[in-house]
Amino acid sequence: MGSSTLISDTDAWKDLKSHVEDIKKTHLRDLMSDTARCQSMMVEFDGMLLDYSRQRVTVNTVDKLYKLAEAAYLKEKIKRMYSGEHINSTENRSVLHVALRASRDEVICSDGKNVVPDVWNVLDKIRDFSERVRSGSWVGATGKALKDVIAIGIGGSFLGPLFVHTALQTDPEAMECAKGRQLRFLANVDPTDVVRSTVGLKPETTLVVVVSKTFTTAESMLNARTMREWISSALGTSAVAKHMVAVSTNLLVSVSCIISYIHFCLFLMQLVEKFGIDPSNAFAFWDWVGGRYSVCSAVGVLPLSLQYGFPVVEKFLKGASSIDQHFYSAPFEKNIPVLLGLLSIWNVSFLGYPARAILPYSQALEKFAPHIQQLSMESNGKGVSIDGVPLPYEAGEIDFGEPGTNGQHSFYQLIHQGRVIPCDFIGSAKSQQPIHLKGEVVSNHDELMSNFFAQPDALAFGKTPEELHKENVPQHLISHKTFSGNRPSLSLLLPALNACNVGQLLAIYEHRIAVEGFIWGINSFDQWGVELGKSLATQVRKQLHASRTKGEPVKGFNFSTTTLLTRYLEATQDAPVDPPVSLLPRI
Repeated sequence: MGSSTLISDTDAWKDLKSHVEDIKKTHLRDLMSDTARCQSMMVEFDGMLLDYSRQRVTVNTVDKLYKLAEAAYLKEKIKRMYSGEHINSTENRSVLHVALRASRDEVICSDGKNVVPDVWNVLDKIRDFSERVRSGSWVGATGKALKDVIAIGIGGSFLGPLFVHTALQTDPEAMECAKGRQLRFLANVDPTDVVRSTVGLKPETTLVVVVSKTFTTAESMLNARTMREWISSALGTSAVAKHMVAVSTNLLVSVSCIISYIHFCLFLMQLVEKFGIDPSNAFAFWDWVGGRYSVCSAVGVLPLSLQYGFPVVEKFLKGASSIDQHFYSAPFEKNIPVLLGLLSIWNVSFLGYPARAILPYSQALEKFAPHIQQLSMESNGKGVSIDGVPLPYEAGEIDFGEPGTNGQHSFYQLIHQGRVIPCDFIGSAKSQQPIHLKGEVVSNHDELMSNFFAQPDALAFGKTPEELHKENVPQHLISHKTFSGNRPSLSLLLPALNACNVGQLLAIYEHRIAVEGFIWGINSFDQWGVELGKSLATQVRKQLHASRTKGEPVKGFNFSTTTLLTRYLEATQDAPVDPPVSLLPRI
């Protein structure tokens, strides 16, 4: 490995900085006229096609980006991740979400131990449990089959599984396997979310999956206690063991010796059992799995297997695994995650575009952008290097998105004629649910995909005043109808959108984000930025309790917070304090 020198100090970075002036002299209209260039910027893998010819890059730019990757020791960093080294140095952990979807015969080690057998032990346990629930051999307290599942989690324990669930809901195979079943997610501690998650469901036919790394996460555990009350008030406290299961890990523990590990596991099992859940119905994941990278662990696999069956979810895992292998072994010029990461670095750190729009032309991917928003912004939203040195350049992107064509009628105006925002267009050759209407010029999917193909060209080429004059547009409208073009995008065309393809798409973006972090020289696998707000919320929680139970005035906060808290307490002074019985929403 090289030294801890900032990447911006390297010749490769400085060369790209100088190269920006050359790119400013180009326009995508001209770049797109070079067929050889465009051909070199198309990459295929397993039926999917990446076209990045509409990026503001020349062949020379891409070569310089490869040199930047070399200067950042990208290959070595990828190998270190796959070999289980503690690349998450601030938490002294391996980063091995690739092990979650490895085949049984693979060897992936952390701290000298092959973790793949442990992964498959949990997967086999999930397979067995989900099949028993789905077949009706595992029943609830009243003897009725459990047809509905509520998964409690927050952040990565929610957004990733929700994305996959939403993507599979209309896949024909997954739909058939999910007949008569419902999967819902409870993430927000807002009681409104409790109502939305439970409306129409009955405790006697519902199974609750509680996802909490240490069984202490404030929001998730309050929601878990709420669901426990929902079940026990209807079926009795003994029913909890039949209607609630857990997914947890020893995330906060550094396993320096086997004794401390065993002690913590025992402590964790005690928390689970004290809650009312049978410890044998607790499903593990590991401290080398970051929350936002955990969808392929029990966090996502358990609820998804309960809904769709383990065989469907296994196809999803195999899709992700195929990209893991591609990312590890493909040369950079054919490596989709590497290319996407390098282009993001170019757009953010050199062209100065801070945002990225994720635009899937598939309603099934409506929750993809929210998941990537967390995955990207929590991973790479950093201001210091992995060595703690303040960065002299911007890192991280502002991610947002909406499925096409909905986005076109929302924020595309800004993308076309306002700020320059690089766009990811994602489409599939085949629709999950094709419709062909008699007498229509094209099918519904063709109509959708017509926009998928047209929008990138509109952004790249734009429309000039000269073209508008030839179309006899009135003079006073010329400036309003002029499109500058030269707005970068890339297109990713999938062959279909089945469980395997969904897994591939997830892994592509996971690894793309890792590439960005490796080159920026930051730690993409910690998230200290979420901790400060949590600690301040603890102080507010104590104040609210003291004010409601003892009438204590608000103190110890700044003027603004004191005013807001006082107003809130005044407006809710009729709220019951420690009621004799729990008060749940009327559903």
